[in-house]
Amino acid sequence: MTTMSLALTDSATMLRRNLLHARRYPSMTFSVIIMPIVLLSVFNFVFGGALEKSSGGKYIDYLTPGMLLMIPAYITASVAVFIATDKTKGIINRFRVMAIAPSSVLTGEVIGALITAMLGVVAMTGFALLIGFRPSASAVEWVAAFGLLAMLTFALIWLAVGMGLVASSPESASNMPFPLIMLPFLGSGLVATDTMPVGMRQFAEYQPFTPITETVRGLLMGTEIGNSGIISVAWCVGLALVGYLWSSSVFRKQSR
Repeated sequence: MTTMSLALTDSATMLRRNLLHARRYPSMTFSVIIMPIVLLSVFNFVFGGALEKSSGGKYIDYLTPGMLLMIPAYITASVAVFIATDKTKGIINRFRVMAIAPSSVLTGEVIGALITAMLGVVAMTGFALLIGFRPSASAVEWVAAFGLLAMLTFALIWLAVGMGLVASSPESASNMPFPLIMLPFLGSGLVATDTMPVGMRQFAEYQPFTPITETVRGLLMGTEIGNSGIISVAWCVGLALVGYLWSSSVFRKQSR
């Protein structure tokens, strides 16, 4: 077998391990899926009446595209904790001395978390449809929206892997992704940015979740996208590159 085929085989093995791990310890996985759905329900049914004016229409139609980005943000905490747990228990060190491709250790975790997150996106979309979300997207636009969410998830997972590797304990790893978890609340996901104070509005407009939210909302609801699509892809590629290089560098240094 070639080096590439061995790496793919080892990555598939690590993916299976991480999926089994998620099944045996479902609380963290369920929190990634259930908590954003709970937040969607709270904002729609509790605050929806008051926030309807800023949305320019049905609030659930405005809210859902922004809340879909909560899934990629929330998955970072579970990834960081899983990586930190494996590191502190010495499991990663055991993998390093085994005859497997070193890259497969991290790749399996990333792919497993990506699968979990996208299942969460599907679950939230289904729930939103049940409570009144009515998108106007075509099949191609649905694919594009889910593709962009997958890109964002992939990028944030690599950042979370780096956090888990540098964390001193699972407890500290659970706190490190907090800024990423808060960013969807500080963009255009819940209310339009032009309703915010000047300083807050400037921050919201230039952070990565706002153009991604506007792109997903435009794809699903037919609103104006403008240059948000290009900016969104650039953010996703840049974050993924930074996360991958950082995680790989830390992993190699710790291997020495």
